[in-house]
Amino acid sequence: MATISKFEDLIIWQLAEQQEKEIYQLTKIGTFSKDFELINQIHRSTGSVMDNIAEGFGRGGNREFINFLSIARGSNDEVRSQLYRAKNREHISDELRVEYCLRNNNLGGKISNFIDYLNQCDIKGQKFRK
Repeated sequence: MATISKFEDLIIWQLAEQQEKEIYQLTKIGTFSKDFELINQIHRSTGSVMDNIAEGFGRGGNREFINFLSIARGSNDEVRSQLYRAKNREHISDELRVEYCLRNNNLGGKISNFIDYLNQCDIKGQKFRK
């Protein structure tokens, strides 16, 4: 396995960034573009996913990284909940909600898998290397 030297190299961060871009574009369409409360909340949540992955990586230790990944996973679930709200408010169709939720679930699963990997890893992080 190649050494990851920056958070931008992490697949989970790349997927989180993609989700953020897609959700941002979605909120610019139709009635969604006028629901400022929901727009603000979903933008904060999508940003939180990628930002917590980045911050956890920057801490340099697996325990802290796992903590921030757990927060990112929670924020990712929040995004999915907000997609239901967008559907309930008739900003998006159920088909579109399903499409976005599938990608969101994929990201959540990859975050969980990475947490599992870090929990089993013998290397405890950059700041513990000699």
